[in-house]
Amino acid sequence: MERVVTSGAATEVTLKPKDYKSDIKPVWCPGCGDFSVLAAITRALAALKVAPENVAVISGIGCSSRIPAYLDTYGFHGAHGRALPLATGLKISRPDLCVLVAGGDGDGFSIGGNHFLQVCRRNVDITYIVMDNQVYGMTKGQASPTTEPDWDRSKLTPHGTRINAFYPLVVALASGANFIARASSSDPNGAAKVIGEAIGHPGFSFVQVLSPCVTFRPEQRDWKKIVRPAPIEATTDPAAAARRLMTDDNFYLGVLYKGNRAPFEPDSAGQPSTEQELEEEFKV
Repeated sequence: MERVVTSGAATEVTLKPKDYKSDIKPVWCPGCGDFSVLAAITRALAALKVAPENVAVISGIGCSSRIPAYLDTYGFHGAHGRALPLATGLKISRPDLCVLVAGGDGDGFSIGGNHFLQVCRRNVDITYIVMDNQVYGMTKGQASPTTEPDWDRSKLTPHGTRINAFYPLVVALASGANFIARASSSDPNGAAKVIGEAIGHPGFSFVQVLSPCVTFRPEQRDWKKIVRPAPIEATTDPAAAARRLMTDDNFYLGVLYKGNRAPFEPDSAGQPSTEQELEEEFKV
């Protein structure tokens, strides 16, 4: 089941990735993987021919959450961990928009962790792109939910966190996400393909992008040598996807799961359709 992305005016013009970029220069550290993720997003949108005015990008707090400012689309920089409910409300009220959510592992899986679970369950037609570097980069290198338990290079956890890491793909599958994939910032073209596929798939789509923080985790530069395509094709069977995750070492790239659940759509019968009708509902 594939969703047709409406392109509006884009059907009459040729759009290029640069047409989605704003004039604001990114302030990420040199070598940050988020540069490549930004490029991947613009390439995906250009390939889908979605007009910039038909795109809304929502984010929370963190290095990766600066994405809306660097795009010439509609955008909203929300509160820490609250990007997903904001995007859910927007998509339900404006189903004609292509709604993307950009965030990081701290914003998405710590303070925003419960929202992540609930948006997977609801299956609203939005795409969530998480730039995962296993560290809080903006606040100077603390361990994040996806940090391995023996990472001991933070002053706050000099002996490691000693707790299990959060596994986003496992949680997304168990919670009901309709599309689940992993990409790498070291392959922006591959990431663009996966993100484009996620946008085109109906329901809630989740893409984890391995995006190194070279400032606080310089060892992550080696990720580009470790990541590799998954040996098994994407599946529509959640049980098969779960079995594949049992052998996943967190460096397999590609689409894991393509569900066929119908996206959540609220019952609009009897709802106010004009500003005047809405005001009438709030009169005491």
